[in-house]
Amino acid sequence: QVQLVESGGGLVQAGGSLRLSCAASGRTFSRSAMGWFRQTPGKEREFVATINWSGGRTYYADSVKGRFTISRDNAKNTVYLQMNSLKPEDTAVYYCAADPDLPLLSVPQPSPRSYDYWGQGTQVTVSS
Repeated sequence: QVQLVESGGGLVQAGGSLRLSCAASGRTFSRSAMGWFRQTPGKEREFVATINWSGGRTYYADSVKGRFTISRDNAKNTVYLQMNSLKPEDTAVYYCAADPDLPLLSVPQPSPRSYDYWGQGTQVTVSS
């Protein structure tokens, strides 16, 4: 069982930065692939970034590549999403998710269906 709590969302002007954190509980965190997703009203949950258990493999949606960075600290049971050069279209509720069943040598998946545990979400609003 993994419980996830996101924080760090808020209101920021276009071009600004935010860092989201996702604190995890449970002994499987250090072996779990972790992902960040986002969702706006009336739309499907969208892949943002994912990271494997060690932090050695990261993958990004094209829309955020070069602006966002996912990282993790297994000693602190926390995964981060550093968001720079924010745009109004980045406005969404951001969710972190855990996939503790992914084999350690496998590539983390961008599909929300691959993730078993989800946080409650944190709102990010980017004003123009």
